Amino acid sequence: MTKAIEKLREYGYELPSANPPVASYLPVCRSGNLLYISGQLSTGEGGVVEGRLGDTMNVVQGGNAAELAAVNILAQIVHNGGVDLDDVKRVVKLSVLVSSTPEFTEHHLVANGASNLLVGVLGDKGKHARAAYGVAGLPLGAAVEIEAIIEV
Repeated sequence: MTKAIEKLREYGYELPSANPPVASYLPVCRSGNLLYISGQLSTGEGGVVEGRLGDTMNVVQGGNAAELAAVNILAQIVHNGGVDLDDVKRVVKLSVLVSSTPEFTEHHLVANGASNLLVGVLGDKGKHARAAYGVAGLPLGAAVEIEAIIEV
């Protein structure tokens, strides 16, 4: 068992199967030593975590949804990228989309759910650049969607 998988288990997660794409795109595209991970929704064992920050969800719930999206990024790295988590050199960048009302302004706090999990599982290799955006809606009503660039 890898060190990163052990850390993931400390967060209470098993590495899930990789989510299949819900439209016409690749879930992972590799160019040289970079993996481009298509947007991963806030999904877990119970399906899509739906909601809208500033309306039906609070920051803690949003952070938990972002954490689930980060777990799905890890699954894509392993299952579709073909890379063991211990072989990740660096999480380069996350783009975090948060379904929210126009008045909601704490997208960065929601995104911390994903950032904290990645650093917790991957250590310093999980530290990354990041952008967080509020959007009117996401596929399947998801609360959070995250795309990532990973150096391997």
